Amino acid sequence: MGPRRKGRELAVQALYQLDVLGTESAPQTLRTFWEGSGASEAAKAFGAELVAGVCAERVRIDELIAAASEHWRFERLSLVDVCVLRIATFELLQSPRVPTSVVLDEAIEIARRFGNTESAGFVNGVLDAIAARLGVKDEPTRSGDTNER
Repeated sequence: MGPRRKGRELAVQALYQLDVLGTESAPQTLRTFWEGSGASEAAKAFGAELVAGVCAERVRIDELIAAASEHWRFERLSLVDVCVLRIATFELLQSPRVPTSVVLDEAIEIARRFGNTESAGFVNGVLDAIAARLGVKDEPTRSGDTNER
């Protein structure tokens, strides 16, 4: 597993912890999490970048997810699925060098690993709608860098 995949997985876990434990203890929670992760420095750095970005853009990201989750109330979504969707949505918004197909494939694989039996399909459908809404759906190499995994 490459450092970027591991970073994405760590970011899902960190965001999950923040949601469960509350954000008032975020700095200490994150410090303890990163120290205990056992991951490479590159994976931790990328994961921390994703977590910081999601936290900074959370309102916008959650609005996009809610709008794309037709027939589902946001508060009823699986927390694991929401964390995966937040990371992928952030990447679609802020990482034009990462091909859309890579963002979606990575999110689907992480949802498959951490979510339930329906998570991968759900995440795929929601991200497809978000990518279409953002106008990046059919951009397999949004900026040419295809070596992201």
